[in-house]
Amino acid sequence: MKETPYAWVVVWATFVCLGVIFGVSYSFAAFFESFATEFAAQRADVSWIFGLSGFVYFVMGAPGGMLADRFGPRGVCAAGMALIALGLLATSWAQSLWAVYLCYGLLVGLGIAFVYTPSIANVQPWFTTRRGLAGGIASSGVGAGTLLVPVLVSLALSHMPWREAMRTLALGVLLLGLLAASLLQRAPRSSLAGTTVASGLSLRETLRTPTFRWFYLGVVLASPVMFIPFAHVSASARDLHLDESLAVGLVGLIGVGSLVGRFAIGVLADRLGRAPTLVLMQLSMGASYAVWFFAQEAFGLMAFALWFGLSYGSIVSLLPAICMDYFGAKSVAGVVGTLYSGAAVGNLLGPVLAGAVFDATGHYHGVMAGCLGLSLCATWATQKMRLLGRAQY
Repeated sequence: MKETPYAWVVVWATFVCLGVIFGVSYSFAAFFESFATEFAAQRADVSWIFGLSGFVYFVMGAPGGMLADRFGPRGVCAAGMALIALGLLATSWAQSLWAVYLCYGLLVGLGIAFVYTPSIANVQPWFTTRRGLAGGIASSGVGAGTLLVPVLVSLALSHMPWREAMRTLALGVLLLGLLAASLLQRAPRSSLAGTTVASGLSLRETLRTPTFRWFYLGVVLASPVMFIPFAHVSASARDLHLDESLAVGLVGLIGVGSLVGRFAIGVLADRLGRAPTLVLMQLSMGASYAVWFFAQEAFGLMAFALWFGLSYGSIVSLLPAICMDYFGAKSVAGVVGTLYSGAAVGNLLGPVLAGAVFDATGHYHGVMAGCLGLSLCATWATQKMRLLGRAQY
C-alpha cells in the first residue's frame, strides 16, 4: 500500500523533534568545563549529569511509548518539550551540582523520554515498503542535532555566561520543539492494514519471546560503548592540548558520521536485511575504539568520531524498524520504549565509570579495551536475535 503524503510530514517533524532533544542532550559536552569550573567538580562527578539524564530518558521511554500508544504522540511530545525547556531554565539558576543533577538530569531526561520514543516509534506504522528509508531520515535528526546544537552552544558560550546560554537554549526548545510536536499524528488504520510483518504482538507477548530477550541483551551490552564518547571524547582532546573549538567539534563530527550512517544504512538495510546490517554495525562500533586508542593528534580523534558516529547512527536508526519487522504495529511505541530501557544503566554508569577510570589512571586506555570487549558481546547477542527472528518470524 502506498504511503500517504502526510507520512513524510511526520518523518520530517520527527527529524526536528529528535534534532532538538539530542542537540540538548549532547550539548552537555559544551557545558562540561563550565560545570566542572563552576562547582569545582571532577570528571566523574560532572559525568553523572549526562549519565543521569540518559538513565531517566531510557527508563521512562517505555511509559512514554505506552502513553503515545494510548493517547497519540502529539500531546505526549509537546509535554516532553515543555519539560526539557523547564529543566534547562531551572539548571540556569542552579547553585550546586546536586541542583544540576535534579534539574538537568531528571527534568531534561524525563522530557527527552516523552519525545524520543513516541516520535520515532510513530514513523514506522506510516510506512510499508520504505520503512528503512523513512526511519533513517527521521532518526538522522539525532545526527543533525548532535552536529549543530553543541557547536552553536559552544559559540554562545564564547560570548555569554553559561547560565545565559542555557536560558537561550531553553527558549529555542520551547519554540522549535513545540512547533515540530504539533505536526505529529498517529498513522491511520489504512496504513497499518498493509503491513506484512509478523502479526502484531502486545507488549506482554513481545516480552515473552526469546527474540526480544536477545535483542534486549544486545542493547544492554552495547549501551556503554554508545554513550561514553559523547561525555569524554572532548575531554580526551583537551588532554592532548587541542583547541577548545575542536574538542567540542568532535561531538559535531560524531553527528556528521551519524547522519551518513542513518541515510546510507537505511537504504542498504532495506535491500540486504535490517538484522544482518545491525550485527555488522555493532561490530563496527567496537572496532572504531581502536582508532581512539591510538589517536595522539587531531586527525586520529576526528577519524574516530566519524567512524563511531556512522556505526552508532546506523544502530539507532535500525532498532525501531526491526521492532516493527518482528513484533508488528500493535504496541510498537511500547516495544521500542522497553527496548531502549536496556540502554539506561549503560548510559548512566558508562560515562561515570569512564570518568572514574580516568581520574584513577590519568588515561582512557582501560575504558577503550573494555568497550571493545562489550561490543563483541553485543554483536554475539544481536546475532542470536537475528537467527531466532529469522527462524520464528
